[in-house]
Amino acid sequence: MKILVIGSGGREHALAWKIAQSPRVDKVVVAPGNGGICRRFDCALAEGGLAAGGGFDLVVVGPEGPLVQGLADALAEKGIRVFGPSRGAAEIEGSKRFAKEFMARHGIPTAAFDAAASPEAARKIVRRLGLPIVVKADGLAAGKGVVVAGTLAEADAAIEAMMVEKVFGKAADCLVIEECLRGREASFMAVSDGSSILPLETAQDHKRVGDGDTGPNTGGMGAFSPAPGIGRALFEEVQETVLRKAVAGLRKEGRPFRGVLYAGLMLTADGPKVLEFNARFGDPETQPVLMRLESDLVDLMEAAVDGTLARAEAVWKRDPAVCVVAAAKGYPARPETGQTIEGLDEAAR
Repeated sequence: MKILVIGSGGREHALAWKIAQSPRVDKVVVAPGNGGICRRFDCALAEGGLAAGGGFDLVVVGPEGPLVQGLADALAEKGIRVFGPSRGAAEIEGSKRFAKEFMARHGIPTAAFDAAASPEAARKIVRRLGLPIVVKADGLAAGKGVVVAGTLAEADAAIEAMMVEKVFGKAADCLVIEECLRGREASFMAVSDGSSILPLETAQDHKRVGDGDTGPNTGGMGAFSPAPGIGRALFEEVQETVLRKAVAGLRKEGRPFRGVLYAGLMLTADGPKVLEFNARFGDPETQPVLMRLESDLVDLMEAAVDGTLARAEAVWKRDPAVCVVAAAKGYPARPETGQTIEGLDEAAR
């Protein structure tokens, strides 16, 4: 098989690494890739015609942006087998307002919320729901469009930055304001073929940039798998009350989800509640999770594409795994760019 992985991050590096372990795979190409990926795999520009003209047996879409923009739909229309949800299904990540309203329609546990289309409305919601409060940009913001505010000044500053200063552009034309949940965070992922799900192992992500869980949120500063304190009963509860409900709800609404559905949860005293849904493998959670997967990832992906996931199974290593993110100075607000990364050969030894 010849497989194309779309993306340029650590997640795509991990996907290419795991896909290449399949005895069925002859070649892996990553588009556009990055400096580390291209040391081991062929890289190409992510041009529109690459997937159509490259003779690939399967295209795996890593990041959320192309999925929300409809890349999977465009590939499927050309008869190309693609692992990743349609634009309609990916809206569960592309719009936080849609996701929250979807959860309300289908009885999926989540925090109390309201949505605002103006700064004035957002400030009123903050004062009605009370502190601490979470302010979220409705659209995609690379994992940085969330502010946990402990004071009215912090909440108002977040609203000002998002809706007036437009730091996230049109992604913050609408804001979701929600209660701040207390508990432990955990990440759950499952492969879906639109009807069935195959749960992956759990992970825990650390989003804040500073030591001791301080500073602004990032796309993720590290993750480990498995998440601590997740017994079999809680694991099954999340599959039933969150992931299976979400897949069934999307199918019922004419948006069958084929790919990886990610649920970021807060494990509260009242049970697990959804913080966010993602329509793809998490980053950096994918890195430690795939290190623990003994099964052939390509088999699972093809089962999802073919609608045969109910007959698939995954085998896992018992050993835990960890991923630590090394970020450029200034991240996440203004990271330095153009710096040379040195010492890779020494680090690999």
